[in-house]
Amino acid sequence: MDSVFRYFPDLTPRQREQFAALGPLYAEWNARINVVSRKDFDQLYLRHVLHSLAIARVCAFAAGARVLDVGCGGGFPSVPLAILFPESRFTAVDSIGKKITVVRAAGLGLQNLDPRCVRVETLQERYDYVVSRAVTAMPEFVRWIWAKIGKGQKGSLPNGILYLKGGDLAEELAQTGMRWYIYDIPRFFGEEFFETKKVVYTPKI
Repeated sequence: MDSVFRYFPDLTPRQREQFAALGPLYAEWNARINVVSRKDFDQLYLRHVLHSLAIARVCAFAAGARVLDVGCGGGFPSVPLAILFPESRFTAVDSIGKKITVVRAAGLGLQNLDPRCVRVETLQERYDYVVSRAVTAMPEFVRWIWAKIGKGQKGSLPNGILYLKGGDLAEELAQTGMRWYIYDIPRFFGEEFFETKKVVYTPKI
């Protein structure tokens, strides 16, 4: 938790309370449903919460921005981002019901977070941004969601995809035929865990 407060010193008292509450909530639910690997649960804030917030270092979402988290698992990156951007609207989807159960509980009653147990292909709405964390290979991911992103700019970057990935991505991104911008997370956070991790972004233009 200290790492979150160190890198985001301007949090409101309410946001600090919400981030502090995530640890006990996820500990309680993870004992019932293994949504976060138990071997690294003691690194929840570093490997899941702070990792999610790397997206915020690349793009600040505006008030009213509609953000879709695809394959949200236990709520990453959508839950931390929904705390950080209380005036933006987040839809967190996963096809596995027990994971959405955890998101509903861990979401702290956030009014700007809408967890849904659905397949992303069935969604009819359009969004300003799509976020995700290593759900599938990028060419398949783009096929799932590209038509669901509306053009425009509802944040500090034009609408598009913001995706948390690791390793050598050149070949995978090239297969999409799209232009990608790669942001190395060590530019934002100094911990060794982030050494090979990136945020990749492409605009809907």
